[in-house]
Amino acid sequence: MTSLGLIELNSIAAGFSICDTLLKTANVELVLNRTICSGKYMIIVNGSVAAVQASIAAGRQQWPEAVIDSMVIANVHPSVLPALAGTHEGAQTGSLGVIESFSVASLLEAADAAAKAADVTLLEIRLAMALGGKAFVTLTGQVSAVRAAVEAGAALVAEKGLLVNKVVIPAPAQQLYQNYI
Repeated sequence: MTSLGLIELNSIAAGFSICDTLLKTANVELVLNRTICSGKYMIIVNGSVAAVQASIAAGRQQWPEAVIDSMVIANVHPSVLPALAGTHEGAQTGSLGVIESFSVASLLEAADAAAKAADVTLLEIRLAMALGGKAFVTLTGQVSAVRAAVEAGAALVAEKGLLVNKVVIPAPAQQLYQNYI
């Protein structure tokens, strides 16, 4: 099973060092390693549940004062990684759902929860770049499925006090899909 782990940091220098630690601690694959808005740094790895848990724990211990947030999703939904990479090419004709968060980690958890809650297609997960440190996920499917998915994901983010907004558009204009998503 594939697991996904993330560490969000307030220091770029610590980010480079922690990334090295994550990769040397366990057999994980680097998904993303970059600076993000507001002068923060983000590292995402995937691999087996045990490897990702060990890797993230080691990174948190190395520079605890630099850690803003972290998370591990065991058995991540298969649509999360393609949406994160922006490589999903599914139909964009159903209703549109959007979940927006103040936190990269909580948004990834929300996207996974949304995909597991209903029969939806994750279109894209955008993390903090040109977003002032915020993140959002777009998804599509039948109206009832999109509502259920958005509610499931948004509830998770709201529990942490990090929900910016959520929306379900039952019949979006096709130009919305063509020009943005």
